[in-house]
Amino acid sequence: MGIDNLIQLENSSSGVFKSFQGDAFEALIGAIYLDKGFEFTQKVILKRVIGHYFNMDELVTQEVNFKSKVIEWAQKEKKQLTFNVVEEIGNGYKKQYLVELVIEGQPSTRGQDYSIKGAEQSASRIAWLKISGESLEKA
Repeated sequence: MGIDNLIQLENSSSGVFKSFQGDAFEALIGAIYLDKGFEFTQKVILKRVIGHYFNMDELVTQEVNFKSKVIEWAQKEKKQLTFNVVEEIGNGYKKQYLVELVIEGQPSTRGQDYSIKGAEQSASRIAWLKISGESLEKA
């Protein structure tokens, strides 16, 4: 939609604020909702965002939640798994989390991100690639 072209960030902070485009989009939708109401906003989202930028058939069949995939695999295989925050790196808004995925008491993979959820997804992605035998380029 070009929202990212309207936002100015300092070069040093662009890597830290990975969600600025999503935040700006969320603010835009919120402003439309406050100004025009729910029904108008719903039409804008369906016509201008979802219908224009996404193939709904493709989205329905696409699975990208690697944490869910790993949890489903563990339940099917009767494996115990946990996610442990191993380390907090940095502080303030630059803090990152290092999360380790442990399967059957054995460390499996690690992931790092600015949120615990993101780090869990990262560790799960690597674990899923090992479990499924997919290459890193496919996921």
